[in-house]
Amino acid sequence: MKQDSVVADSPLIIAGQEYRSRLLVGTGKYRDFEETRQAIEASGAEIVTVAIRRTNIGQSSGEPNLLEVVSPQKYTLLPNTAGCYTAEDAVRTCRLARELLDGHELVKLEVLGDEKTLFPDMVQTYEAAEILIKEGFKVMVYTNDDPIAAQRLEDMGCDAVMPLAAPIGSGLGIRNPYNILTIVENAKVPILVDAGVGTASDSAVAMELGCDGVLMNTAIAGARHPVLMASAMKKAIEAGREAWLAGRIPRKRFASASSPVDGTFF
Repeated sequence: MKQDSVVADSPLIIAGQEYRSRLLVGTGKYRDFEETRQAIEASGAEIVTVAIRRTNIGQSSGEPNLLEVVSPQKYTLLPNTAGCYTAEDAVRTCRLARELLDGHELVKLEVLGDEKTLFPDMVQTYEAAEILIKEGFKVMVYTNDDPIAAQRLEDMGCDAVMPLAAPIGSGLGIRNPYNILTIVENAKVPILVDAGVGTASDSAVAMELGCDGVLMNTAIAGARHPVLMASAMKKAIEAGREAWLAGRIPRKRFASASSPVDGTFF
């Protein structure tokens, strides 16, 4: 019997750099830096995001430094602008990150609209993205799940677009899968779900929709056993990607026999 040919996958490429893992993780909300280290290792992530306004990576001498457990030699650091509510603050934060990390250009841009929903302020996001791109930053950008907004950010020159699945930290999973699917189908840059993932199945769904990756923090750090959840997320990302590559069967209203009836002996 002829075996099914192996379906080859391509690596995740962001700003010209190849990555094997499609899971990106944050560093906030853990019990301590040791738990942070263990969870990141269990996740298999190669890109680790850091909230510059909330985490010490050298700007506060004498305090514990995240870089002691998350080495820039081992991981690609992704400074983010969490906690910024204006384009001005976001741009300033990215400039600080570049200074602290010796000219590092890859950043995650998020400009929030209000403290209750943490939805993005898209007007401020567009403004910040335009400035950062002109200054030579490689921008991965947090956005709502609007295909028009995602397309505009890609057209501006963002290196990756990161639509939310649900509000940050909510754990609600993907609320608008068809919006995400539309974004994926129209994109020529990596699309990574960002925010709202709650458990492993949410990650698998994102990958089955064709997303290039998933970024998460609370879903792992807030779990009862963060290191175990990190391992679960790693497996879910891999399984979801394989399922997308394999191509699922179409949904049907009625049953379909697993074994064909043609050629039976009775």
